[in-house]
Amino acid sequence: MPVPNFHDPGVSETPDVFAPHTVGDLVCFSHLRWDFVFQRPQHLLTRASRRWRVWYVEEPVWCETLRLEVRAAGDRIKVIVPHLPHGIDDRTAERLQRQLINQWMERERISDFIAWYFTPMALLYTEHLRPSLTVYDCMDELSAFSGASPLLLEQEQKLLKRAHLVYTGGHSLYEAKQPHHPHVFAFPSCIDFRHFAQSRDGLPDPLDQSAIPGPRIGFCGVIDERLDLELLKALAERRPDWHFVLLGPVVKIDPAALPQGPNLHYLGMKNYNELPAYFSNWQAALLPFALNESTRYISPTKTPEYLAAGLPVISTPIRDVVRSYGGWGPVLIGNSVSAFEEAVERSLARRSEVDWAGVDKQLKTQSWDNAWQQMQRLIEARLLNKFENR
Repeated sequence: MPVPNFHDPGVSETPDVFAPHTVGDLVCFSHLRWDFVFQRPQHLLTRASRRWRVWYVEEPVWCETLRLEVRAAGDRIKVIVPHLPHGIDDRTAERLQRQLINQWMERERISDFIAWYFTPMALLYTEHLRPSLTVYDCMDELSAFSGASPLLLEQEQKLLKRAHLVYTGGHSLYEAKQPHHPHVFAFPSCIDFRHFAQSRDGLPDPLDQSAIPGPRIGFCGVIDERLDLELLKALAERRPDWHFVLLGPVVKIDPAALPQGPNLHYLGMKNYNELPAYFSNWQAALLPFALNESTRYISPTKTPEYLAAGLPVISTPIRDVVRSYGGWGPVLIGNSVSAFEEAVERSLARRSEVDWAGVDKQLKTQSWDNAWQQMQRLIEARLLNKFENR
């Protein structure tokens, strides 16, 4: 069975007239902070805010007093953060979150709404809600991540039973979830092409990168257990003439465990708007992911972003990278340290020979605008179907 996604010719790219039964609010429950790395949730929900009021509910933070923080993140986007007192047990935490959410929804008169889940764990305090439509956006296999709750798989099964639509962040995830739900659709990593294509214009080098010699080979993303740190260490030792620039926060691993050397440069997390300037002054980009359970289903967003920036990409054999980009000229795969080193060398030597016009034509079909349009059409169709069958 072919994998349905936003390139499926069976899904039109022109928006329908909205269903006569419309809801005004979209309430999202996420495991990621809105102000963390700008990625799938922010891209999609920023676009959703053109149609609905968007409420982005984060996981709780721990403090001295019980309260609910509400702050604006855009004209029609608000971030909701439960603040829970230190020292309470899990059951109490769930009860208090439920209480805060109920009070807030009553105050804002939110009754006819779409519930959008990035994390099944939010069901522990929202199972009583009765949205008009429930969407499960499975962007990652969270149960495979370090520190995942033992309750996660159980909660996911409950969410799959409640969800009207299931979206996945890649084709491998689609294949994993498709047997468990009748309405699963793959929406793999997309790009804001214009944003990253700025990198090709020779942007000024950021100050914290300007003193780093070349050639520069970069990585941008969360630095966590998914990275193959041994591969990175070996490359840096084998090629002291190459300089490796890593952008992004260090999460769930000890920073002291990161390989060190004169040609390894950790510059920390950067604002989304700053990234084109960094990419503009790299010569190649890396996806140095380890092959383990935490990377089995990933579909790295940075693959198309690097390409839009005009950078050749060298990746370990991550399944969704190989199947989606493995045949592209500027994307090379290395399954060992020596193969990875050779692939970087070839990329640096052949960068000017790449058919970027052909690459760009394909990339432009992978926009977040297209993906969101198809997601919204599926939502509207389900809402209309519910309205007509009342």
